[in-house]
Formats: sequence, C-alpha cells, structure tokens
Amino acid sequence: MKTWLNYQLNLFLLALSFFSRLPMAKNIQYSPSKMRRATRYFPLVGWLLAVILVAVYVVIQPLVGSSPALCLLIILSLLMTGALHEDGIADTFDSFFGGYTQQHKLTIMKDSRIGTYGTCALVMALLSKFMLLSTLANQGMLVISLLVAYPLSRAMAISLVQDMYYISNHVPGSDSKSETLAKPFSPKNLNFVVITGAAACILLPFLTTIYLLVGCLILRYWLRFWINKHISGYTGDCLGTAQQLQELLIYLIILSNI
Repeated sequence: MKTWLNYQLNLFLLALSFFSRLPMAKNIQYSPSKMRRATRYFPLVGWLLAVILVAVYVVIQPLVGSSPALCLLIILSLLMTGALHEDGIADTFDSFFGGYTQQHKLTIMKDSRIGTYGTCALVMALLSKFMLLSTLANQGMLVISLLVAYPLSRAMAISLVQDMYYISNHVPGSDSKSETLAKPFSPKNLNFVVITGAAACILLPFLTTIYLLVGCLILRYWLRFWINKHISGYTGDCLGTAQQLQELLIYLIILSNI
C-alpha cells in the first residue's frame, strides 16, 4: 500500500511540475510512461492552485480591498503556472488568425514572438477574468468559483486528448514536451479526471451545476471542431486555449445564475 501511495504521489508531483512552476523535490522519478499516467492528475493540480489562491485572497483582501487583492491573485496565478495557459491562448490566436495553411499556422504557433491577434486575445482574456472575478467577489461567490473553475477547466481541456489527434510533432524541428501526454485515457483514468474535475460542483445549486456542465460540454465540442478546422488536430497551445476559455465560461455561467 505504501509503495502504491508513493507511486501515485510521484505521478501527482510530475503533473505539478509540468503544469505549474511551484517548487518541486529533486527526487521525482520521470519517464515518458509515468508522465502520461500523471496527466490524470491535471484537475488535482487545479485544486491545489485554487486552494492557494483562496488562502491568499482570504488573507490579503481585508488588508488591501477586493480589487487590489484580485490583481495580486491573477499575478500569483500567472507566476504559479508560468503563464503556461496564457501563452497557449496567445500562440493559438496568432496561429489561427495569422496563418494561411495548416503548416503555416503550426509554424506561427511555434514562434516565440507574439503578434497582434495573440496580444488582443491575451489582453481580453485577462481583462475578462478580472471583471468576472471582481463581480463574483462582490456577490460573495469568488471562493466557490475558483474551487469550481480551476479543476473543471483543466479537466475539460485535457479531455480533448481523448478524441483528437496530436500533431505538434509534425512541425519540422519541433520538440514539444506535450507530446508525452498525447495518449487517450483509459476509461478508469477518464472517470477519475471527470470526477476530480467536477467535484466542486456540489458546492453550487443543482440547476447551476447542470447549466455549467452542459455549457462546458458544448464549448468542449465547439473547441474540438474549431481546432480541427484550423490544424486537423491539437497541440499543447490548443489545450492551454481550451483551459482559458473554459475557465472564463465557468465564471460567466456561475455569475449568470446567482
């Protein structure tokens, strides 16, 4: 039992090291197969990040007020994740709206420079996040919204690997660390991802939960269609885009049902 728990802890720490910039122990065991198995813990990474943000907000909000606390919260979120998902949304919008062919779009996506489309998408995503979180805070729903949105948005994003084709390695000279994650989940692991991702929905009214899950599923399948239309598959940047858009939708649905 202890060996099994140590193995699962190692997988969780692998997922945490991949999807965040939090300090990690140096003795984590890595292999491509372990990394693929660790993907199921992506929603639990969201849980940990959300709990940290909630704790920080509870401490600093009485000291500085709601709006400054939310600014610090967004900055902290960017620092904890290394802006991994925000980088994805910028690269995806630059690629999809700036490229003319599939290969051209993939080449743009790999470019470290950010263009007009990516800048606009990133600014609007961060601005929308601040406005939605600010309104949720005023309604007393910020803590619950963070606990719901961080795991659920990550579960919905990573679920795209289940029925989409990974194509980032088709770019000449590319070396994407997301490639190790590009395997569909087993039914058992998929159930684990869904349950851990949606668990915080029990904190919401039943009807709000139904609206939320239906809305996230609709967005998930629209994203699959939209991404396939542009590049006939997905990349790590596309998963980052999916996470960001799912997170914003979750805040919007919760806010509209208060």
